Formats: sequence, structure tokens, C-alpha cells
Amino acid sequence: MSLATVYSRAGCGVDAPQVTVEVHLANGLPGLSIVGLPEAAVKESKDRVRGALLQSQFEFPARRITINLAPADLPKDGGRFDLPIALGILAASGQIPTDLLHLYEFVGELALSGELRPIRGVLPVAHQSARLSRGLFVPLENSAEAALAREAVILPARHLLEVCAHLNNLEKIHPQESAEDQLPPLCVPDMNEVRGQHHAKRALEIAAAGGHSLLMMGPPGTGKTMLASRLPGILPTMSDDEAVESAAVQSISQSGFDPSLWRVRPFRAPHHTASAVALVGGGSNPRPGEISLAHNGVMFLDELPEFDRKVLEVLREPLESGRVTISRAARQAEFPARFQMIAAMNPCPCGYQGDAGGRCRCTPDQIQRYRSKISGPILDRIDMHIEVPPLPKDMLYGERRDDCDSSATIRQRVELARDIQLTRQGKANHQLNSVDIEQHCHIDAASQQLLQQAIDRLGLSARASHRILRVARTIADLEGSESITQRHLSEAIAFRRLDRRPAPAATA
Repeated sequence: MSLATVYSRAGCGVDAPQVTVEVHLANGLPGLSIVGLPEAAVKESKDRVRGALLQSQFEFPARRITINLAPADLPKDGGRFDLPIALGILAASGQIPTDLLHLYEFVGELALSGELRPIRGVLPVAHQSARLSRGLFVPLENSAEAALAREAVILPARHLLEVCAHLNNLEKIHPQESAEDQLPPLCVPDMNEVRGQHHAKRALEIAAAGGHSLLMMGPPGTGKTMLASRLPGILPTMSDDEAVESAAVQSISQSGFDPSLWRVRPFRAPHHTASAVALVGGGSNPRPGEISLAHNGVMFLDELPEFDRKVLEVLREPLESGRVTISRAARQAEFPARFQMIAAMNPCPCGYQGDAGGRCRCTPDQIQRYRSKISGPILDRIDMHIEVPPLPKDMLYGERRDDCDSSATIRQRVELARDIQLTRQGKANHQLNSVDIEQHCHIDAASQQLLQQAIDRLGLSARASHRILRVARTIADLEGSESITQRHLSEAIAFRRLDRRPAPAATA
């Protein structure tokens, strides 16, 4: 009897737990069985492995083959275990040596010809294997993504024969070099392309500096989508940890991760017909939703009142906690979801309320019903509310004036403010809890009276008052001020005036 052990990794959310592939050959009727909670794609690997071994001129043992994927209570899915199963059979039958197997981990799907096909979620695998100082064999198409994991030794292979030649010391595979420094810069829309809307640009700069959520209200065609699409260009540069986290979430998604987007803040804009599962994630084998794919980036919700109310309600907890847990009968998966929400909406159903030409014919009841589609708890969790009015024709069609800073210039100011926050409290201002607010957002007596007046007149909750203080702290950081002044607080209060504004009375 022969036994061989090969190491691989499963996919469980953004984690990649180790799987030990044990292959046992025994006398008896020829057959192959796989145990250890395999799903359909794993069970079918027996046929792919048999074809790949025979096409590669290896002998497929005519013995009783038992393959155990440990731990037994961890569900295994996908074709990622084809390569380690094939190598385990070869090692157990003495066709390749076993003395080097403990130094490596293996993932990859096998074609019937023996070629290696790419898999999803290779970046978390590379990150975990690097912690154990093991080399990782991956399909060639996955090598650029896997090499982004720091200190990982990635060995790319096109064919099963290349892996076996390396293990037999016949022809070594050279580790993949990280292509991070060679990645071309990604062109993103620039803020100076937007004409006018200085108030909205100021709000976006504050939102970027503190990581605050923002709601823009205005008629169609005033530039709300244009402004939101330029927010990633003024956000601070991603740290190593943020880049790895965001790339890992995208790596396990259906579309996978594009290495050219390394260190680029994600920008997600789901359609208003998206379901709750599409936003938060789900499925029998839980996959990340839009809010997780926007982790460390921006999620833009255009036409906010057109989203189903139940869909918007699922955003409550992730907006506060920055994480989402998907629970199913067989498994549970947790995904990071610390995203920056930018939303846009029209002021009324037709979109032209307040238009100088009198195009709006919406009644106050219609406007109230339209705005009430967004619940108070959701509005309470949005830090800043602004109006985006139509531009005057002379500004829209006149000669362009270079009176707006570029995204690069704004990003410099944003990064300085964010550095102040990280030095002072170790996190961005939007993450401040009540204890942090008492410590870092102290205001004088006159400012306290101003805040109390705003709470009384606007009917704000305690959560909303805390968000005002967080925004005021960010405004002070942008100016390099150690304390929050009454001017900073007044500007922050001005960003909360839309959430309790009643519908206007009907005009004659």
C-alpha cells in the first residue's frame, strides 16, 4: 500500500483554508473515490485527472484509489484540486518523488490534455501560502495575479509535465516576478473636466478626505454622475493592505481580478433594478456582492429612490460595521464591505422641481411620496447631503476657465488630511465611534449651542449629530486646524439640510 500527501487550498469567502490531499493506493478492484465533502465539480475531477495522466504518458494505477480532502467538514468546490489530486496519484504510485511535495502548494484545473487552466480566487491562496513560506504552483494565466501577494513564491506552469519535471529536478520553473512596477498607469476622469459646481466639488473633496458618504440631489443633466465618477481619482492612494484586501475580494468574484487594476480604487455602479442579494452577496456557495466588490472604493447608487426599499434597507448594517456576513445552512462566509457610498437622486418624480421654466407639474404629495421611498434610517447614515443645481448657459457653453484644480492637486490635499487623521487616531474620520468623537471632536460652548440649534430645527438624531462632528473634523483637517471652529461646524451643518426638508407647497 502507498500513501502520498499534497497541499492545496480551498476557497471560503476571502479566506483560503489549507486542504491536505491524501492519496491512498490499495489492492482490490480498480476504482477511484473522493471523500471529504466534495461538490459536483470536485467529484468530476476523477475523469479529468485520468485523461490528463494518460495523455501525458503517465500510468494510471489499476488499483483501489482513495482520495481524502481534509479537513472533512470543509466544503470543497471547483476544479482547483485537479492538479494536487493528479500529483498525489503520481507520488503514491512512485512516478514522481515525494521528498519535495511538503515545500509546495498546488492549485489548478486540468484539461484532458494535461494543460493547466486558471481558477478563481488565486490571490488569497498566494497570500496564505506565503505565510507558511511554501512555494505555490499555479496555472500560467493566474501567475500575474498571484505574484501581487507580498513575499509569495509563485511558480507558473502551462502543463502538468512542467510541474512533474520541476519535482523530478529535470527542468526547474523560475518564480514569477511581480509585475506591479511595470503596470501602466490607469487613466481616470479628471475633476477639472467638470465645469462649475464648485459647491459639489468642495463636498466631494471633504468626502474623500474623511471617507464620508454623500447624497447629491438635482435635476437631470446637472453632472451628478460625472462628479461621482471622478471621486476615485481624488481618493488617497491605496495602502498595501487595502490593495490586497480589495484585490482578494475581486479575485473570488465571478469576473475575477484584473492585475492592471492593482492599487486602483474600485468604482461600482449597480443598476437600480439590482436585488438585495446582488448588493450584499449570497448564493449556495456565498459570493461577494456589489458592496464587497466596492471595498476600499466607491459604490455609486444613481436614481436612489428607484431602488427597491427593501434593497436599500440591507445597506444599513454594512454602512455602520464595514462587513457583511452571508449565512447558509451548510456554511457561513464573511466579506469586508467598507465602501464609500455616493448616491444621486432627482428632487421630484419628473426631476424638474424648481426649474425656472416651470416644467415641473408634480404635486406636493407626489414629491413627498417620491422622497419617502428613502427611509429615515438610510438618510441618517449618509453623512453629507448637497444640491447640484443646473449650470447657467454662459458657464456651460462659454469659454472654459482654468479655475478648477485637477484631481492630482485635490488628491494631494486629501492625502495630507488623511495622514493627519491616521497619525492622530489611526483611522479615517468616518470610522470614529462615540468615544473617539468625544476625544478628537471637542467643540467650544458657542459651537455646542450652534449644534443644538441645528438638531432642534432640523430634527436630527444623535447619529446625525455625530456625523456632523465627523464632517467638521474633516473640514478642520483639510485646513490643518487642530481644533474644530464654529466656521467648520457651520459648513458641516450645511451638508445636513436636505434630509428633513419638506416638499414645497403647490404654486399657482
